[in-house]
Parts: sequence; structure tokens; C-alpha cells
Amino acid sequence: MPVINCEVIEIAQLTEFVAKVILKPSEPFEFIAGQYIEVILNENDARPFSIANSPIEKGIIELHIGSAVGDDYTSAALDFLKNNQQVQLKGPSGNAGLQANFDKPTILLAGGTGFSYIKSIADTMLATNLTSPVYFYWGLRNEDAAYQLEEWQAKQTEQFHFIPVIENPTADWKGRNGNVIDAVLADFPNLAEYNVYSAGRFEMVGKARDEFTRVGLDKANMFADAFAFI
Repeated sequence: MPVINCEVIEIAQLTEFVAKVILKPSEPFEFIAGQYIEVILNENDARPFSIANSPIEKGIIELHIGSAVGDDYTSAALDFLKNNQQVQLKGPSGNAGLQANFDKPTILLAGGTGFSYIKSIADTMLATNLTSPVYFYWGLRNEDAAYQLEEWQAKQTEQFHFIPVIENPTADWKGRNGNVIDAVLADFPNLAEYNVYSAGRFEMVGKARDEFTRVGLDKANMFADAFAFI
């Protein structure tokens, strides 16, 4: 697998527990929306993160890294990037990228920091002349975990729809609430004609596959890196 030398250009907090990392590769870097890279911490340790930017954005690699209390796996990678201006990556990897032909109606389903995988796909789709509707659902436990909401609400068109869903909303929340999978099923009782891309905790992606195939989704039309592990 190719090794890419990169310079750490920017690290900025998106929320208390999610940081945006911008890397500049030393040479042209080609990837498919929805793929991931691995940050090499040492010769025996490389940690995977979805690429958050679209391939259309040349010359950078954007990552969104969660660092919740007690999550040493991602926190160690973020600390490494903060302490090293020059780093190496492996990749790109992943077989759940955006399909070349995406003229079918599409559900994009993200849980938590699975947002970064979906963001790359959504931005790439938005750069085309969409001929079929796309519905981007983002499930979060609370509003404090959300970021870029106004930006994504502003990207909505007749064909592109952004639906954040909060499990434990405050009284001030004006959007959808509850479980994000339930929200999709409430809107789409039949998914036979849809493609679905999903990222988040393995248990969420697995439940989505089970529930969506129950209402007609063809398993061949659902894409997620988690399927390599569950």
C-alpha cells in the first residue's frame, strides 16, 4: 500500500470532542469519495480515519477525529498529529466509496463522526448535476455533538436534503429527534429503489442493514466499511 508523506497544516476543534485536521500531501493524492487513510504512528501501528473532503478538493486531506474521554485509540492519533508536523499515511483504502453511477435515489446515513465519510460523498455528489434525490441523515446523541449544521442546511436543494436527528434534544432543538434509523424508516417505508451509504458505530451500521433490508433494500446497494468487520 502506498505511503504518503504529509505536512500537518491545521488542527482545529469542531466541538469539544472532535477536531478537524488538514494535511498537505507532498505529491498528488488520488482517492474515491468515501475511502479512508491510515495515520502511521510507528512501524507497528497505523490508525484508520475516513477522508472528510471531496476528491475535487485537490492538494489536501481533511480528517475529523473524535477524542472522547476514555477513547485512547483516537486520542493517541490526534496527539501524534499535534506533536509532529511531518507525518506519514497509508492509503487510500476502502471498498465502500461512492459508486461511479449514482443515478438512483440515495440515503446517506451517518452516526457521530461517521459524518466525515458521508461528508466526502455528499460534497462529491453535490458537485454534479443531481438527477435523483439524496437524503443525508446525521444521528447524534445531543446538540453539543453537532457541527457545521448551518453550512449543510444551506447546501440543501430540491434534490439534496439534510436531516440531523438528535437522540436526546433540549427544549430548544427545532429539528428531528429520536433514533436516526427510525427516522429513515418513518420517511421511507420501502427502500427497494435506493442506494444507502452508512458510517458510524458498527452496531448502528449493522442494525441499519438489518432494518433496511427488511423494508426492501438490496444488500448489494448498501455500502459501509463496517461490513468488512461485521
